[in-house]
Amino acid sequence: MRRFKNLVIGGIQNKIFNLILITVLLLTAASIAVTLYRSNMLSGLVSETSALQQAAIRETTQTVMDEVVRRSMSKTSQMEAYIANDLFDGLKNRVMLLGEYAQKLFNDPKAHQRMPVFPPDPALNGSAAAQVIYASGVDETDAGLKDRVGLAANLSDMMVSLYGVSAETNSCFIALPEGVFLIADDRSAAKFASDGSQKPYDPRTRPWYVQAVEQGDLIITDVETDAFTGDIGVVCAMPVYVDGSLAAVVGSDLFLTSMRDAVVTSEEDGTYLFVVNQQGHVVFSPKTEGPFRVLRASEAGDLRFSDDPELAGLIQDALRSPTDLRQISLEEGSCYMIGAPMEAVGWALISVCTLESVSRPSELLLTQYGDIERNTLDTYHVKTDQSRNSSLILLGAVTLLMLAGALILGKHIVAPLNHITRRISELREGDMEFKMEDRYRTGDEIEELAQSFAALSHKTVDYVEQVRTVTAEKERISSELSLATTIQSAMLPHIFPAFPDRTDFDIYALMDPAKEVGGDFYDYFLIDEDHLCMVMADVSGKGVPGALFMMASKIILQSCAMLGNSAAKILARTNEAICSNNEAQMFVTVWLGILELSTGTLTAANAGHEYPVLKRPGGEYEIVRDRHGFVLGGLDGTRYTEYTLQMVPGESLFVYTDGVPEATNARNEMFGVERMLDALNSQKDADPKQVLANVKQAVDHFVQDAEQFDDLTMLCMEYKGSRGQAGKAPAPKERTASK
Repeated sequence: MRRFKNLVIGGIQNKIFNLILITVLLLTAASIAVTLYRSNMLSGLVSETSALQQAAIRETTQTVMDEVVRRSMSKTSQMEAYIANDLFDGLKNRVMLLGEYAQKLFNDPKAHQRMPVFPPDPALNGSAAAQVIYASGVDETDAGLKDRVGLAANLSDMMVSLYGVSAETNSCFIALPEGVFLIADDRSAAKFASDGSQKPYDPRTRPWYVQAVEQGDLIITDVETDAFTGDIGVVCAMPVYVDGSLAAVVGSDLFLTSMRDAVVTSEEDGTYLFVVNQQGHVVFSPKTEGPFRVLRASEAGDLRFSDDPELAGLIQDALRSPTDLRQISLEEGSCYMIGAPMEAVGWALISVCTLESVSRPSELLLTQYGDIERNTLDTYHVKTDQSRNSSLILLGAVTLLMLAGALILGKHIVAPLNHITRRISELREGDMEFKMEDRYRTGDEIEELAQSFAALSHKTVDYVEQVRTVTAEKERISSELSLATTIQSAMLPHIFPAFPDRTDFDIYALMDPAKEVGGDFYDYFLIDEDHLCMVMADVSGKGVPGALFMMASKIILQSCAMLGNSAAKILARTNEAICSNNEAQMFVTVWLGILELSTGTLTAANAGHEYPVLKRPGGEYEIVRDRHGFVLGGLDGTRYTEYTLQMVPGESLFVYTDGVPEATNARNEMFGVERMLDALNSQKDADPKQVLANVKQAVDHFVQDAEQFDDLTMLCMEYKGSRGQAGKAPAPKERTASK
């Protein structure tokens, strides 16, 4: 690199000048050659291909539009119908679950407590709660009626839980033939008139009550208006009979406001939707005239038997199964139509698209193409003549300007680099900050280089500030998670001894979450005086999501168990309830056992959970390798196999989650089943509380300070025999197990 006065030969400035000079010469030569060649070719090419392009556009656009319409209408109608089916299926499942529980209550009223009920309270508006409403003339003080109402109130918690399953659910309810209505929703204020008086309501006069009693089975009503809110919807109801007499009618209803609004606003550019019911009447439609307008049932025509056989055939087919795309002639013109059934309610969704709207883009495209082609040819000829005359002058001027600019630009680029180099060389201890200056703001890599040096000098200060902010945020999150831990712990049985008045068994359980809140849970409760239900479960997620899913799963499991079902049926019912609205696609493994305290017969079922452990009197704890079913929430319709074990006084049961055998130490070694059995057998005759303490101590000693990634949950139950046998311990005998 040599300097000649102010010009640096061989430097960046000189290289930029040479590059631009060569580029200008090459571009000039290429531009002249391309311009001459294109001028001669373009005119002939445009004329020859114009007709072919128009024909191709017409054929291609029409074909594409037909295919797009077919696919779009097919997917839209089937997807909308599928969503509606899923919504109605969930409604049926909720009502059937309520019906089963109500049947159990009224079949055996002496086995259940009488729960308190309260009238609607405007102060509870916005919070889900169960409220009781009496029809006009009903004597609320009648002792017999109060007893039946208190019995029916056992459904309150289940109705509140099922009400929260779907955002479209209006309410869950039970109605007694005496004129009593127990409803769970979050709209307490809707039960009152503007003057503050409670609105009158007699469930026995409502269409859903009358229809359910007349048919004697589960029904879904036609669209009707809600008595409290005025919104439209459908009601699913089911009668409950005891010894051939009507005991109650349970049900739930759905708002259809969103479905109606979606259909009414669906008309756009010649396309729209409408819904027909099983009688062929139009239920929802954006049309106010013609065959697809909405009329009263007494005035509406049955489209299944329309004068147009093609339309009648489409409606009949759509009510049974998804149809293909069909072209049907109407008074407003020909159109494409396709339908899909809503099988759960017996309706059908019909999608319509007029032929005019399909062909409109093709005609519009051809018209625009012709206009653009003519304008382009005219403009091209004019501009070509002008370009030929001015191109040489412009090229010469541009060449001179670019060469002059190359000299100026090269000097402008080099100057900031020289200043940056000088400023960096001047940095000393005590003044190590490189500051951004206006001369470095060149809008290119030089500016980025200067900004990088400036940012580097601030990183230490910024890092300290970030650490302070993150520390404060962690303290806030830790406080919130501590509250969540308290709430979750309160959800699980945590008062011991659990049943101080029972001498036929002893039980103890604990949960140690890996995070502040966990996904494991245990539960135990008396289904009746002679049946103890025990649950050990592990949710797929951890942290707050796992804790939320854990609480929902625990409530559903306990509700299904209190229906008096077998262990396998409890898991199947719980799986159906979870799968019906499992948008997060989480699952839970469960071991569930029901011990008949009078005989010692343990009936259990396993949904993908760990093997249980049993200890005979005088023996050691041993693994019971039972048969595993699929996890809950993984696959709708799964069935589970149960098995039985005969327990004798002095025998103990230990169940746990995988957090015990999979506890890991600092060397990434697992605690394992063998160490767990060693801990259990270290003090074989200890009571359940001491057994869990021994296992917990062994795990803590093994993992020491290593961070754990799974919850540690255990339950131990010692069977002491029926109340008459308590304290007796017969000689060990062969344990029997049967599927």
